[in-house]
Amino acid sequence: FEGGIVSYVQYLNRGEEVKHHNIFYANKEHEGIQVEVALQYIEELSTREMGFANNVHTIEGGMHITGFRSAITRLLNDYARKNGYLKEKEDNLTGEDIREGMTAVILVRIKSQDLQFEGQTKGKLGNPEARTAVETIVGAEFADWLERNPLDGRQMIEKVILASKARLAARA
Repeated sequence: FEGGIVSYVQYLNRGEEVKHHNIFYANKEHEGIQVEVALQYIEELSTREMGFANNVHTIEGGMHITGFRSAITRLLNDYARKNGYLKEKEDNLTGEDIREGMTAVILVRIKSQDLQFEGQTKGKLGNPEARTAVETIVGAEFADWLERNPLDGRQMIEKVILASKARLAARA
């Protein structure tokens, strides 16, 4: 996508009400795997997670998406607790809560001889080391981004908390 994955996230969110203007972006390497991630929240309830491995769209997800979800869920729960959005006795936010309204593009580049797809359509990435790489990089970079962008972090977590409360109210 011309302009990279940040431009792609902007394109996917065109016409939507964004919850924060600074798009989180990271591009780092971990143990030979290049990881590039961009994410932004919108007012909508839908989730858009687009995974790519060596520019192949992994429609069914895979290990890179699992690593991303794990890191984002852990970090936003830590952020919510640290900043008083979640009290000590309250349950953690679920992954479903955290992904609601999220637009994310996760791209990994792995040496072609090491690339492992599941299924004939190459729809799912099977490399477990991709999970570790994404989780490590997103864990470090997103935590740093939240510290450097407190307004965006607040807007992001408020969106997630509202979605969680709405889901709990709907169940009651």
